[in-house]
Amino acid sequence: MNETICSRAGCRAEARWLVVWRNPRIHPADRRKTWAACDEHVGYLRDYLAARDFPVAVETLAEAGTS
Repeated sequence: MNETICSRAGCRAEARWLVVWRNPRIHPADRRKTWAACDEHVGYLRDYLAARDFPVAVETLAEAGTS
């Protein structure tokens, strides 16, 4: 079984969430980027992107079909 690791710098915890986002200044509307997140960092990563006015959503890895 492959373990998905959190995208937060320095974190090696197993991710359970996907933070889905795009930068509307450079990405077309159909482009979606994803960061994996553990329970501890999902809010931090979501808030980091939202503070920059990027469209952002959070999904579980299971919803995304990547578990």
